[in-house]
Amino acid sequence: KNGLLIRNRTSFENSRKISTIMFDKTGTLTEGNFGVSKLILLSKEYTELQTIGFAASLEQNSEHPIAQGILKYASEKNVPLLPVKDFQAIKGKGVRGLVESIDFKIVSPGYLKELSISLPDGFSHENNETVIFLIKNDRELVGIFSLADQIRPESYGAIAKLKKMGVKTWMVTGDNDKTAKAVADKLQLDGYYAEVLPHEKLEKVKEHQQRGEFVAMTGDGINDAPALAQADVGIAIGSGTDVAAETADIILVNSNPGDVTALIQFGRATYRKIVQNLVWATGYNVFAIPLAAGVFISFGLVISPAIGAVLMSLSTVIVSINARLLKVKK
Repeated sequence: KNGLLIRNRTSFENSRKISTIMFDKTGTLTEGNFGVSKLILLSKEYTELQTIGFAASLEQNSEHPIAQGILKYASEKNVPLLPVKDFQAIKGKGVRGLVESIDFKIVSPGYLKELSISLPDGFSHENNETVIFLIKNDRELVGIFSLADQIRPESYGAIAKLKKMGVKTWMVTGDNDKTAKAVADKLQLDGYYAEVLPHEKLEKVKEHQQRGEFVAMTGDGINDAPALAQADVGIAIGSGTDVAAETADIILVNSNPGDVTALIQFGRATYRKIVQNLVWATGYNVFAIPLAAGVFISFGLVISPAIGAVLMSLSTVIVSINARLLKVKK
């Protein structure tokens, strides 16, 4: 009903303590439906269709949303996919493989620095675009693909509501700084980390925990799994990968980041009910048990065993009714 699948009861109860939420960008705060908006050809050796074919052939073995965008682009252009040998996913960086016996890689901007490959003079892209690079033999830049993704409409309301609840919101992404900043500014996040690798996402979570913050991580991909496991509360998007879902404590079955606010509200409301019932039951029994035992007989307070049994049952009924009244204001 509220879009939450609870896999870890303790984490659900602890959700009331969340002081900071770290979101992955692609597929979590954004829709994750990429479309190629521009292709820059940098090699005179290959045509546009060949370049698309090499990229799509590599991406056919990847589950990443960007890969689906490249494959969709190739399909629209009627470009056939080629067989790939020795395919390998480079965690947080891209993919590689042999296409027509040539070593190709599709990588993020950060990986270009490791290969000491410079971008062409005058290269730029729009703030809302993600860019990936097709590289041949670790030295030649063949093409640059620009892909556009849209922020989920519900993300705006979710971030605004979390701020009102006093929860800090951060974004951690492997995208370039320009794209990350554009999304963070639009959503008015408290901060962001860009060009972050999977193991670095985990380190960012640790950094915030070491500051005394109670951290929740929300993500949807394989790259988010280490951070989801490290976080005090791991939250997976329902439409994400199986690895992320298996690692998470809570799953947002509607893939709506706004349901995170419901999680925190439920956690806080549940804790209030526990405290209310504990105070009631303790106070009730402190008075009722001595009364049933005849301690107050000198004051003329005497009850029969039958009434005593009814009073004890009444205590349980009241606690149960109070628990059933658990509601979260929307």
